[in-house]
Amino acid sequence: MQKGVASYYSDRFQGRTTASGEPFDQRELTAAHRSLPFGTKVLVTRRDNGRQVEVMINDRGPFVSGRVIDLSKSAARALGMLHRGTAPVQLSLAR
Repeated sequence: MQKGVASYYSDRFQGRTTASGEPFDQRELTAAHRSLPFGTKVLVTRRDNGRQVEVMINDRGPFVSGRVIDLSKSAARALGMLHRGTAPVQLSLAR
């Protein structure tokens, strides 16, 4: 579906309202994407280690060139990217 770089939200966004109207929660498996409809479930695969996590789109972004998805901290932890900050990923629609 789509390849690129994933990043994750800073803690300063905790509790803020997302573009879908929901409060942002770092503990949930959610993400921001520029165009996928809110509520879409996406399987995010880290291309350099094969780890995967399923997230639900509830926000818009990322707004940094080259990045395709912004993940909650819980989703980033599942991919093992907390210390690195970004990771190469592939996105596909979850089944």
